[in-house]
Amino acid sequence: MKAALWYNRKDVRIEETKDPIISSDIVKVKVKWCGICGSDLHEYLAGPILIPVEHPHPLSKTTAPVILGHEFSGEVVEIGENVKNIKVGDRVVGEPMVVCGKCPACLEGKYNLCWSVGAYGICGTGGGFAEYASLPERFIHKIPNELPFDKAALVEPITVGMHSIDRANFKIGETALVLGAGPIGLGTIECLKAAGASFVACLQRKSVRQEYAKNAGADIILDPNEVDIPSTIKKLTGGKGVDAVFETTGAESCFLAGLNSLKSDGTLVVTSIWEDSIKLNPNLFVFTEKKIVGTMGYRNNYPSTISLMGNGKIKADGWITKKIHLDDLVKEGFEILAGIEKKKHIKILVTPDKNLL
Repeated sequence: MKAALWYNRKDVRIEETKDPIISSDIVKVKVKWCGICGSDLHEYLAGPILIPVEHPHPLSKTTAPVILGHEFSGEVVEIGENVKNIKVGDRVVGEPMVVCGKCPACLEGKYNLCWSVGAYGICGTGGGFAEYASLPERFIHKIPNELPFDKAALVEPITVGMHSIDRANFKIGETALVLGAGPIGLGTIECLKAAGASFVACLQRKSVRQEYAKNAGADIILDPNEVDIPSTIKKLTGGKGVDAVFETTGAESCFLAGLNSLKSDGTLVVTSIWEDSIKLNPNLFVFTEKKIVGTMGYRNNYPSTISLMGNGKIKADGWITKKIHLDDLVKEGFEILAGIEKKKHIKILVTPDKNLL
């Protein structure tokens, strides 16, 4: 099959490689669409970050080159002999988890915190930028006919937002501030509105992403270059502050603005991955009993996201800003997202099938 293999920084090659091997519980999927994630771009521009190079990944037992891509949808074409609930012809998405199933976190059901966790499309077990992808049955999810394959490729990033809302213990009628309107921020906004949030603000500097945040359902967009975020949020919430803040930027200034926008005993959920440490005075949350929690990917959230996207409560309208063929992944995908037009895009989708373009 044809696939996109990462060999080194700025060295991704579209070439022929072996089809996935189907064992007892494995499901083989003919890929329709796969979205380009920020992690794919980071590996292309600055990797290896998570890709195993010098030492094999403990679960895949392999090193680079690895097939990239993890936000994929497609049709089942082959199943292992022990697969019970998935059949050939099913329309599906993949939950790109590679876990051991044996460590304390896995045994507690918190498989996203597996001690050896790997990401499909990163750790060397296969990937979605290919004609075929494969995962164990537990990580293959059926999608309804009402959800087209292209939008289904958005399930993965939107599910990140779904899990972060779980981590906040968010309740119907509560209020929120989302920091950033990239794909994860937008997904979080849509999940919050679907969960019954009474008010959702978004911090986003002036760019086309402000319009994206509005389309996603944000009630107000605040530019930190124009207003003081904490004081504005408190005015909008009767002096109280929001119930929850969701940090998706990885910027210290945004983190602090969010923390200071929380009500007493509110929760700040950190979704972003950080390149540097920050300076933080613990008194900011000690005296007010504010909570700061992390969120890592997702666990058991795919069914909820699929259901809400299938019934239209999460619309994800306008997310797909470009569609390209697998052959053009580097030039029309990575290089575009690394260039001056990067903020114009929410999600670029890639297909190995030219008939879909």
